[in-house]
Amino acid sequence: MYSLVEENYLKALFALSKDIGSVSVNDLSKHLDIKMPTVTSMMKKMAAKKLVAYESYKPLKLTEKGKKEAALIIRKHRLTEMYLVEKMGFGWEEVHNIAEQIEHIKSPELFTKMDELLDYPKFDPHGAPIPDINGEMEWKAYSKLSECKAGEKVRMAAVINTSDGFLEFLNSREIRLGLKIKIMSVEPFDNTMVVRYKKHDQESLSHTVCERLLVEKV
Repeated sequence: MYSLVEENYLKALFALSKDIGSVSVNDLSKHLDIKMPTVTSMMKKMAAKKLVAYESYKPLKLTEKGKKEAALIIRKHRLTEMYLVEKMGFGWEEVHNIAEQIEHIKSPELFTKMDELLDYPKFDPHGAPIPDINGEMEWKAYSKLSECKAGEKVRMAAVINTSDGFLEFLNSREIRLGLKIKIMSVEPFDNTMVVRYKKHDQESLSHTVCERLLVEKV
């Protein structure tokens, strides 16, 4: 069993090292808004538990044990988000903070039951993969909407940014996972896209928004 603080460190390390496999103490310190000496002290403790590979002045790396433990915490978070949306009627913009609290519950049976009641979902309400009971997850190679061209048809698969404000913006435009979108035009000057979907024939989306939407071609 690990403390709430250790679990939050594991999640942060997992997220920050996802692309390159490692993260600096400085970047971890900034991400968590915790002073570097405190982070360094915690890394030494977690290294003693075989969760992190730590050497002075070198990037941090999660061990295989650390990766699995981090994935299992993420599993609890994402299953909770899915349960709140699918079974309790919460909006996808409402569930993150609740899941942040529930993910630290030390009851594997609770999350196994959630998984069963949800019929073993592979992805959470924001399109992120849900790790299985072994910490494995199914990654898919999506494209950003901003990378697509006029005339293409795509399906909304995931969102990169899950802040409440961004999700509320998507709600206001009736943009949801699974939505089929046709790209009508792309403005050369600032890459604003005009798209068509459902009852929206000429919806303008800024480059910033399109960078945060992951899609697959249909």
